[in-house]
Amino acid sequence: MPNATSRTPLAWRIMLAIGPAVVFPLCRLRVHGTVPATLRGRPLILAANHISPFDPVVMTAACRKAGIAPRILATGGVFDAPILGPAMRAAGHIRVDRNTGSVADALPAAAAALGEGSMLLIYPEGRIGLDPWLWPERGKTGVARMAAVSGAEVLPVAQWGAHAVLPYDTPNGLLKSLLKAMLRRPVVHVAFGTEPVDLSTVTGTPGARAMQATRLIMAAIDDTLTPLRRTEMRTPHVVDPSRPPDLSRVRPRPAPR
Repeated sequence: MPNATSRTPLAWRIMLAIGPAVVFPLCRLRVHGTVPATLRGRPLILAANHISPFDPVVMTAACRKAGIAPRILATGGVFDAPILGPAMRAAGHIRVDRNTGSVADALPAAAAALGEGSMLLIYPEGRIGLDPWLWPERGKTGVARMAAVSGAEVLPVAQWGAHAVLPYDTPNGLLKSLLKAMLRRPVVHVAFGTEPVDLSTVTGTPGARAMQATRLIMAAIDDTLTPLRRTEMRTPHVVDPSRPPDLSRVRPRPAPR
């Protein structure tokens, strides 16, 4: 694949190679931009919004098209799956056991990967977002803390449309969802930010800096996402009835147009 290196595990190269073929029957993928050349080969965190169980598949195909091979921080449940779990471990991705005492273990593992010059892909919301309008929720501070510890820059990534392929409650009704997607082939967008988030203005205690940086990162994802959903700034065209709305982590959003 373009720009792959010998350090990219074979399992991950294979997954990246077949990603577009997996996505093609289910949607029309549109990838906007890529990681700037000036950021490649340096510690870098890609911070993306999370709207559907289909997101990791979309991002795999988008990374292939963009010529990058980031390591992914993924929930522990993925690593426990019979087939996908071993593949994720062989690909060099990093496990995050959310809502457990070991969730903090992912931070040094990620920092070590960044210290080796790796590129990481992280969903800073920490879950599939439950904002009723599908805007990014308040983020967790993990991305900001990783950036502070490693000195890595953070590049926003936005995706839109994967919720029209697989709904929130997948695997319930999986076959029906896949057949519907194959018939409709909705357009799914992935956009890479043009420049990293400017965190130079962040000040205060470590905790305050992490919170400020997280707000800046989520705002940058908003800015990257906005052009992808210009005609659905408030209510999405595709509404997922299986998604339980949660207002507890709603953030200020761009004004509807």
